[in-house]
Amino acid sequence: MKREKGYTKKNFLKGIIAENPLFVSILGTCPALATTKTIEAALGMGILFTIVLICSSVLVSLLRKVISEEIRTPAYIVIIATFVTIVKMLTNAFLPELFSTLGVFISLIVVNCIVLGRAEAYASKNNVFDSFIDALGMGLGYTLAILSMAVFREILGTGAISFGKIFYFIPYFKLQIIPKNYVLSIFQNPAGAFIVFGVILAVIAFFSNRKKEYQAYLARQEKIRKAEEAKKLAAQKAEGGNK
Repeated sequence: MKREKGYTKKNFLKGIIAENPLFVSILGTCPALATTKTIEAALGMGILFTIVLICSSVLVSLLRKVISEEIRTPAYIVIIATFVTIVKMLTNAFLPELFSTLGVFISLIVVNCIVLGRAEAYASKNNVFDSFIDALGMGLGYTLAILSMAVFREILGTGAISFGKIFYFIPYFKLQIIPKNYVLSIFQNPAGAFIVFGVILAVIAFFSNRKKEYQAYLARQEKIRKAEEAKKLAAQKAEGGNK
């Protein structure tokens, strides 16, 4: 099947911008709210999520002609659960701090709507390469989304950015941005996660509405221009007929 020019690029970018799973589709909110207290935890969650999403999408695409319609959803869940178990065991073995920080939310990737949704909506209908690109874009988009939340929560809640506690192979460093006396500890609590999430969605909605209003304005201007051109043309024809 012939693809339009730039399809692969659009397929990749849609998960980051136009169809961002967290900020546009509003999926995967539970781990986004629970694992964004620190940048390290959010980055770890994003990496694990992306690995599971890519692996499951690729395997579903490979088996799309083998898995029958009747057992499709249970089969996808088994595939996802298998990769989640592998990722969970590897994380526990090599990154125990990340494993203990994320806790049950690693296991909950199995029931994450994004993973199952991409398997159902895309990987089951497309080839391996396109499914890989789609999963990579969606995973990166989700990771960037939760990282943006974590940046605000960690800075406002602790006044600093630190690295090296969870990823122990990185030399520990801490950058104090806001004096400790001025930090707002609420941002390290669940309520703070809801506040940050709500503010980000409000900002996105504001700019999205402004863009739609501007496009509507351009459409009206174009309609007025065409109407004026039509009037001029009609006037010219009428003048030519009188002569």
